[in-house]
Parts: sequence; C-alpha cells; structure tokens
Amino acid sequence: MSEIIEIGTVSSRGQIAIPIDIRNEMGLVEGQKVLFLLGDDTLLIKKVTTQSFEELTRPLKEAAKKAGLKESKVSEIIHRFRSKK
Repeated sequence: MSEIIEIGTVSSRGQIAIPIDIRNEMGLVEGQKVLFLLGDDTLLIKKVTTQSFEELTRPLKEAAKKAGLKESKVSEIIHRFRSKK
C-alpha cells in the first residue's frame, strides 16, 4: 500500500470526513465499520473486516469459555450488574 498523507478537520459534531484517496485505497464504503485505537497522542483508524472482528473478539470468547460463561446468561448478568449501581 502506498503512503498517503491527508489533513482532515473535526466538525462541531466531532465528525471527520475520510479523504477520498484514503477511502479508495482502503476500499471503505458507506456503512463500513472502522475501529479507533487511541495511544497517547496517536489515533489509529483500522478497517474492520469479518476476519479482523473475529481476531478482536477471540480473546474475549476464550476468556468467556474459561469462565464458563454462556451466551444465554449474558442478558441476566448485565441486568444484575446494572441493578447494583
């Protein structure tokens, strides 16, 4: 992938338009999901694909499996924690 450097502007609503050259290079289309990673003063935007979503959620799924957490119990657990506040 070639290096593209562009400058964007943050709107009053906190929105940033991704420049067309970058959208084209990344294959980003309307409705495409992106992931924001913040580290110190650096913001990284990563295109989310089915594969990358699986990679991101794999550690969470493994932790849930080790803890014996069942998907059918998630709603109940959320309600229980919210009621403690």
